[in-house]
Amino acid sequence: MLTETRPRDVQVAELAPRVLVLRSRTWDRLKFEVEYGRQQGTTSNSYLLKAAQPTLLDPPGESFSQLYLKELAQQIDLHQLRYLILSHVNSNRLVTVKALLERAPQITLVCSKAGAVTLRAALGDQLQLWIPRSDTPLDVGDGWQLEFIAAATPRWPDGLITVDRQHHIVFTDKLFGAHVCGDSLYDEQWKKLDEDRAYYFECLHAAQPRQVESILDRIAELTPPPHLYAPAHGPIVKFSRSRLFQDYRDWCHAQTEQETTVALFYASAYGNTAILANAIAQGLTAAGVQVAAINCETTPPAEMQALIHSSDGFIVGSPTLGGHMPTQVQTALGFILAEGNKTKLAGVFGSYGWSGEAIDDIEQKLLDAGYTLGFETLRVKFTPTAADLEKCHAAAQEFAQALKKLRKSRTVLQPSLVEAQVNRTAQAVNRVVGSLCILTTLPEGCTYMTQAAAILVSSVSQASFNPPGVTVSLPQQWADSLCLVGDRFVLNILKEGSPLVRQFQQAQRLGEQQLATLGLKSASSGAPILLDALAYIECTVESRMKCGDHWLIYAVVDSGELLQTTGLTAIQHRKTS
Repeated sequence: MLTETRPRDVQVAELAPRVLVLRSRTWDRLKFEVEYGRQQGTTSNSYLLKAAQPTLLDPPGESFSQLYLKELAQQIDLHQLRYLILSHVNSNRLVTVKALLERAPQITLVCSKAGAVTLRAALGDQLQLWIPRSDTPLDVGDGWQLEFIAAATPRWPDGLITVDRQHHIVFTDKLFGAHVCGDSLYDEQWKKLDEDRAYYFECLHAAQPRQVESILDRIAELTPPPHLYAPAHGPIVKFSRSRLFQDYRDWCHAQTEQETTVALFYASAYGNTAILANAIAQGLTAAGVQVAAINCETTPPAEMQALIHSSDGFIVGSPTLGGHMPTQVQTALGFILAEGNKTKLAGVFGSYGWSGEAIDDIEQKLLDAGYTLGFETLRVKFTPTAADLEKCHAAAQEFAQALKKLRKSRTVLQPSLVEAQVNRTAQAVNRVVGSLCILTTLPEGCTYMTQAAAILVSSVSQASFNPPGVTVSLPQQWADSLCLVGDRFVLNILKEGSPLVRQFQQAQRLGEQQLATLGLKSASSGAPILLDALAYIECTVESRMKCGDHWLIYAVVDSGELLQTTGLTAIQHRKTS
């Protein structure tokens, strides 16, 4: 953290002939968003091209409006400004843009198509707009031309990068920046910036590595190579261009190589849900999980569907608009419910102004579909506070740990030499999986639940719908004296990860009181119901069939109850017969 505190100012310097940078400097910035966590101040860099048609790039946000416009007016007559290029549009910057247009209404705004939508919604339809195409440069006079690279990402769907080939400068906006503040214009001591640059990437770009790599590819194609990278924040990159470019490549690669991936779906009406999404993404990446951030408002449905299949977990965030979730979030949620694997972890977050129904709706739909939530749903009213973002970070860490634990428990071990020699038919048969349940029944003459017989069974299947019935496969020595036609039993359906599985994995002899330490309640037949089970059904044996070394029991379901509203059914994966 900086120990020196200085008043805010605007530093003006020349980068090339007729190219100025106006650096709005905040020396003691303590903003609570995660990206400012190092608290070393920051600069908001704007650029003025004194061409025949003067052009301005990226004015700062509201807190600098008056100070910046005063300094800008000393550098150029505002009525001479012809173009204002906006690399991205946000509500904070719009305040300064509006103030500038009031002083210089002749300005034509240059932005992406997505940026134009935001500008018209905020400032009206009477704006003079120019939307660049990749094959159409902007001529600012005397042969000075500016080219543009589309730089849309989930966080900045309206991103735009400007290329000045005449001076070999690329105005990179959110790429290659750092939140530090100092008197040095360039990165002479770039080695000291390593940690700040890495932290900046982790907070801003780690959740969108595929899109960042695509932008890097476009920059790499520029010939001749640029001499300067002019970012939105921090020093101008002059002395470490190649090194920083390769760092970005390496950081992107490190993210895409993570073993575990979370798809983070969100939409944000006023920016608050996006702030929460960014904090969650930062917490996940800090825990070693790759994040695929999906802005539902700009991501094609096919891309969302692909990520649903390739990700290990989902987190969905939404604002509440008129008591509902936005259509784009409904679309993403529909894909998850229809095509997602219900054994994957899920999470829910969102912001709201009054009621927050969308958050509750998403949570309930995921639970009803059988998903397990990896953290307690996050609900934030109005603008997130520092405490809210801490909760997001903690929830992300909790989700990451649960995800890794779940992934580890499901890792299929490589078959050993002995296993490889097992009969191939048996190996194939053992790929058939079944629910893990504990069957309990009270033998004749027993009066206490702790005297019940109990066995772990895995070959359980629904056999009929009307009446509801199930089949259970039981070892011969067990079925010879129990579960005869007319007998009643309870099938306790276990939850994935339940310690009861391990407790009952070893064969139990009849008569042992292995239930004495468990929470129990009595079914109508007197057989014990395990309170730690996910659910139970009480059944009556209707028929039996001898099947090799087992008996197949068909029983009609008399009653049942869901004991836990969340969780997945435990299943058994056999490796050998």
